[in-house]
Amino acid sequence: MYRVVRPLLRIVFRPVVAGLENVPADGPVILASNHLSFVDSVLIPLVVPRRVTFLAKAEYFEGHGLASVLGAFLSAMGHIPVPRTEQRAAVAALDVALQTLDEGNAFAIYPEGTRSEDGRLYRGHTGVGWLALNANVNIVPVAVRDTQRIMPVGARLPRIVRPGVTFGKPIDYKSFADMPPARGRRALVDEIMREIQALSGQEFTGTYNERSKVMP
Repeated sequence: MYRVVRPLLRIVFRPVVAGLENVPADGPVILASNHLSFVDSVLIPLVVPRRVTFLAKAEYFEGHGLASVLGAFLSAMGHIPVPRTEQRAAVAALDVALQTLDEGNAFAIYPEGTRSEDGRLYRGHTGVGWLALNANVNIVPVAVRDTQRIMPVGARLPRIVRPGVTFGKPIDYKSFADMPPARGRRALVDEIMREIQALSGQEFTGTYNERSKVMP
C-alpha cells in the first residue's frame, strides 16, 4: 500500500512543494499544519521524504469502499486513530505522540483541532505546545492549499486538483521553555499559528473552531 500508492498519488496530483529543506532529514520534529481537508493527512506524508505520523479521526479507519483504501493507507503510514468525542482517548493519543517523538520520529498535528469549513484559519489549541515542550522538540509550521478542492464535502470521488504545501522555518521550543507552563504553551502555539497564517495567507479568525472536540 505505502510503496505503490504513495508514488502513484504523487504522479497523479503533482503537488507543488516549497520549503522542504526546513524539514530535518532525521531526528524528532513536529509538523504543525493548517487543516482544510482529510486529504491533508495524505498530502503531507506524500511530499516529506521520511515517515510522518498523524493523529487521525477514527472514522477514517472505519469506512467501506474508497474509505477503506484510505484507512489502509493511513495505517500503513503509521497514523494513530483518535475517537473525536472521547477526551480521555485524545489525551492518551498525545501520550502516544510523545512516545513517537521520543523514538526520534516525525509527528504531524493540526493545532486547530479539526478542519476549517470556511477556509479561514482558527486559533490553535495548546496540545501541540504541550507536546513540543515535553518532548523538547522544534516545530515546523506547514501550510496546505487547495486540498479541500480535491475532495469537497459530499463528493464521492476525488478530483484531480494540484495542491500545494509549504514548510516554514523551524520554531525553537527553547524560546518558550522558561515561561510558566501554561503561558509557555499558549505563547508557543500563538507563534505557530502566526507562522502558518503567514505561509498560507488565510484570514485569521482569532477564535477556536467550534467543531473542534479534542486536544484543547
